[in-house]
Amino acid sequence: MFEGLRERLQAARNRLSSSIGAVVAPLADQPVVTTPAPPDVSKEPAKSAAPSFVDKVKVLVLERELIVSDKNIADALSELELTLLESDVALPVTDAIIAHVRKSLVGKHRKIGESVDAMVVSALKAALLQVLGKGFDLKEYITTHPRPVKILFTGVNGTGKTTSVAKIGSYLHKQGFSVVIGAGDTYRAGAIEQIAVHAGRIGIRIIQHKEGADPSAVLYDTVQYAISHKIDVVLADTAGRFHTKSNLMNQLEKIKRVMKPDLVVYVDEAVAGNDAVIRAAEFDRTVGADAIVLTKADMDSRGGAAISIAHTIGKPLMFLGVGQGYDDIIPFDPAGVVDELLDGA
Repeated sequence: MFEGLRERLQAARNRLSSSIGAVVAPLADQPVVTTPAPPDVSKEPAKSAAPSFVDKVKVLVLERELIVSDKNIADALSELELTLLESDVALPVTDAIIAHVRKSLVGKHRKIGESVDAMVVSALKAALLQVLGKGFDLKEYITTHPRPVKILFTGVNGTGKTTSVAKIGSYLHKQGFSVVIGAGDTYRAGAIEQIAVHAGRIGIRIIQHKEGADPSAVLYDTVQYAISHKIDVVLADTAGRFHTKSNLMNQLEKIKRVMKPDLVVYVDEAVAGNDAVIRAAEFDRTVGADAIVLTKADMDSRGGAAISIAHTIGKPLMFLGVGQGYDDIIPFDPAGVVDELLDGA
């Protein structure tokens, strides 16, 4: 996942390490005066040998510190900025990452013997984690809130919203939660049949009306069914819509008033890059969103949307869709993603 971004971050990491390493090397060649330890008469004297470069650096750890200057890493940071922008990371997010890396490295006192690469990786990880946020643990949310937990799914057309509802339903079902799905997309031809087929395959009850019915009524009935049957979670599918379509956005407002969802989840494609980030921000402004699901993450080598979206709209990523099967959805783990991008590089 995000192979292109991983490769580019590896190059940026190497450039930063080389830039700082260029400062370390001259210092390591400077003469060092040390006070010899008293001889241990209980042991045979070791044979003397000329100190190696590594030995010099180890001694320097006790004597000198390296202070990284902005000049040392300016060119490397410029390359990192270009790397992020070329990976579809939004400009404000790129700026935040660069600022965090600069703050972590510039002016800090580091022992010469410390691993330069470890110092750089630590700065990059901290910067990425800052913009990725903490993610959203849906299992924990459900177990700590009154039930049924009502989740409303929104998003634009053709981004895999209905399939994501089925995947999340399957995920929760396997975690031991009871689930009911509301077929609230009553306008798209075949939408009710599509979600009904999914529900049948994963063994989840679905509440549906006829095509063209009021989606608010469908979802109201779904919530009432969940209450009367003590169901843990309501997953409400809705028609895809763009934020510029005022009539459809007004309809979504009505659905919210009737259903009173605990969570509104916005669904978009990771491969949409910055377009997904912009659309999510618009949806959040017009309707509100509590969490994000990004589909087709397995097809996105750039990773820009996943890196940008949480920081840009201030709402966490909940799941990443990584394939066509019902099990091909994973809870978003910021630390795991960062480790994959940098440790696996």
